[in-house]
Amino acid sequence: MAQMPIMDNNMKKYTIGLYEKAMPNELNWHQKLTEAKEAGYDSVEISIDESDQRLERLYNKELQVEIKKAILEVGIPIRSMCLSGHRKYPLGSHDEKIREKSLDIFYRAVDLAVYLGTSIIQLAGYDVYYEEGDQETVKWFGTNLLKGVNYAAKRGILLGFETMETPFMNSVRKAMKYVDLVNSPYLHVYPDIGNITNSALSENHDLYEDIRSGKGHLIAAHLKETIPNVFREVEFGEGHVDFEKGVKALWEEGVRFFGCEFWYSDKTDYRERLRHNIKFVREYLDKMEETK
Repeated sequence: MAQMPIMDNNMKKYTIGLYEKAMPNELNWHQKLTEAKEAGYDSVEISIDESDQRLERLYNKELQVEIKKAILEVGIPIRSMCLSGHRKYPLGSHDEKIREKSLDIFYRAVDLAVYLGTSIIQLAGYDVYYEEGDQETVKWFGTNLLKGVNYAAKRGILLGFETMETPFMNSVRKAMKYVDLVNSPYLHVYPDIGNITNSALSENHDLYEDIRSGKGHLIAAHLKETIPNVFREVEFGEGHVDFEKGVKALWEEGVRFFGCEFWYSDKTDYRERLRHNIKFVREYLDKMEETK
C-alpha cells in the first residue's frame, strides 16, 4: 500500500489529539488511526498503561512495526504517549525489583517514542500508587526520575508530568517542584484540566494561579471533564470544568498542543462521541484563535 503523508493541519494555530481509549479496544491500529482522522483529530495519544496488553507494546517489535506501518498508511501521527504503566510499577516503590521494572518501562517507552515519531511522553505523577507513600518512596521517585529524564534527554524526547488525582502531584505547582528540582529542558508539565479543577476545589486554591505557576513549562494539556471527586468518564458539558477560562489560561501560557481525553463506552455510538467531543473542545480553542 502506498504511504500517505502524515496529516498536518497548518490552518489552525493549535493541534488536538485523541486519547486512544476513547475508541473500542478491539480495533487494530489502522482502524484507530482512521477513526481519529475521519473525526477530525490531528493526532492520537497512545496509552501504555499497567495492563499486560499495553505494556507488551514496549517489548513486541512486530507490534511496534505494525503501529508504525499504520501511521504511515493512514497519514495521522501518534504525537503523544500516556505512560500510566508506572502506576503498577512505580519509580518510588519500596521493592527494588519493581523499581528496576519501572526504569525498564521508562527507557523502553522513550525508545518506542523515538521509533514512532512521538514527541511527548506524559508521565504519571505518582511516587507510588498501590503502596503507602513515605520519605523512602519520595526519595526513590526523585532518584529514578532523574535517570529516566537523562535517558529521554539523550534520545531527544520531551517529558511532561500529568497532574493526577492523588495529593502527591494533583496540581501544576506540585509538579513544578520536581521540574525545578531536576532542572532539565526535557522535563515539564502536561496538566489535566479536569484533575487540576478538582484539586483546586478540594485544596482551596486558585485554578488559574496554579496554571500560571507552570509558566514556561506547560508543553501540552489534557482537556477532560470532571465533577468533584470524580476524575473520569464524565461527559463533556456535564461536569464543573470551566473550559472557557481554563483554555484561556493555558493558551496565555503558550499551550498549543491539546489532548481530548475521554473513555469508550459501549452504551453510546463511539463515532458520534468522537465527533461531538472534538466539536465541544474546538469551540473553546477556536475562540482563542480568533482573539490572538
